[in-house]
Amino acid sequence: MNLPKVIGDLVKAQNEFDSVAYANCFSETAVVFDEGHTHTGKKEIQQWIAKANEKYKTVIKPVAYKEKDVTSILTAEISGTFPGSHIVLHYHFKISSGLIQSLKVTA
Repeated sequence: MNLPKVIGDLVKAQNEFDSVAYANCFSETAVVFDEGHTHTGKKEIQQWIAKANEKYKTVIKPVAYKEKDVTSILTAEISGTFPGSHIVLHYHFKISSGLIQSLKVTA
């Protein structure tokens, strides 16, 4: 699957549980919407993903990718130490200048 570099880097960082590399995929003012919460800015995103990694050990396996208007959508199988593990989620990215400006995770 041919993913934009920043999304490939994000998947790699997630699968290695590297919260610093994960956060470095985002712009300084990026916004993440996940599980009903909003995380704003690279520092807050790094703190959020570090806690999530510690708690859930989530691994991402990309299964599909498409671009629609200004949004890139990654469909991925997610597994980890959470109830109902092995679910499919959709990652809606807005990317500019090689960095993620926003990410919304949906079921």
